Amino acid sequence: MAITAQMVKELREKTGAGMMDCKKALSETNGDMEKAIEWLREKGIASAAKKSGRIAAEGVVESYIHAGGRIGVLVEVNCETDFVAKTDQFKNFVKDVAMQIAAMKPKYVRIEDVPEEEVQKEREILRQQALQEGKPENIVDKMVEGRLKKYFQEVCLLEQAFVKDPDKTIDKLVKETIAVLGENINIRRFVRFEMGEGLEKRQDNFAEEVMAQVKKG
Repeated sequence: MAITAQMVKELREKTGAGMMDCKKALSETNGDMEKAIEWLREKGIASAAKKSGRIAAEGVVESYIHAGGRIGVLVEVNCETDFVAKTDQFKNFVKDVAMQIAAMKPKYVRIEDVPEEEVQKEREILRQQALQEGKPENIVDKMVEGRLKKYFQEVCLLEQAFVKDPDKTIDKLVKETIAVLGENINIRRFVRFEMGEGLEKRQDNFAEEVMAQVKKG
């Protein structure tokens, strides 16, 4: 059965789930709206999306120091209650987020945080690159949007692949944790320090180093 934009819109309104999640749910259930809703609930996506609008003012500020003290991260992650903030599951989730920031060096939490000026500048650079590659004018814009998506996956924490499980994004990890803990969770902000940042130095693969450290633990 063909999945229409109207069907996706209706499912989003009923569940609060994201567009791509709704589209997949409808595809998996051959367009059956009720089964699609159930599919989303089973995956924990619908409940997580509904909770995302609730106020999250509790939580923790977690630190992560890379071996040798060369990289340091401070991240604030919010939840709804102090009770959940003290659970091992929440604390482990926050530690994973801090480790992700140390390893993958995001600049922003989410796409909406990227300044419009920076987005337009990157879009123009990508457009010029495509034109210089000799790509036809009529497909340049599609190429630019595709490459811009990859750019967001590099600079935005929620769009990045989780270093412990590259098959899921940090956004999906957040939704899974919301479903398990039953509260809204929000990665609010972070700062990342790297020893000698901006100075000339040898290049290291910190993602590999961080993962090696995790495996040792």
